[in-house]
Amino acid sequence: MAKRCTKFSTLSETRGCTGGPGKRVRVFVIDTNLLIYAADEDFSGQERMRGLLAEWGSSDEAWFTTWSIVYEFLRVATHRSVFAYPLTFADAWRFIDSLRSSPSFGVLVETDRHAEVVRDLMREYPRISGNRMHDLHIAALMREHGIAEIRTADTGFHEFKFLRVVNPL
Repeated sequence: MAKRCTKFSTLSETRGCTGGPGKRVRVFVIDTNLLIYAADEDFSGQERMRGLLAEWGSSDEAWFTTWSIVYEFLRVATHRSVFAYPLTFADAWRFIDSLRSSPSFGVLVETDRHAEVVRDLMREYPRISGNRMHDLHIAALMREHGIAEIRTADTGFHEFKFLRVVNPL
């Protein structure tokens, strides 16, 4: 019998979970740009993005981010050169805390396999360099945790053929 699950701190906790009778739990990672869109009051799609966050936060779908995505969100959301009225560090952190309070949300971290996964990705994608290393890090975490879907507006993730890139906007 499948178990109904809440509060995921690791992907392995989602194995065997259902969202109810006959419904499998979908697992995905949310990228920085969608978090920024939800926090940016000047973004025309903010209400839609906030609605999606609320929907995901109250569903049985396991959704994750990474600490590097969290820090990138903090960097951008508080940056005076990006926004005329950036969030304060405290407000940006409250936004992250609101996500973390969702019972279906978690933050992916490196496992003992991380170096091996990065080495494999280096062989598969030898031309990755510079700013793309951040995306490679996210892709590596997703691979080592067995997550195939990333929800993002960043088309650069299409380069990683093992990922399913979904722009929910």
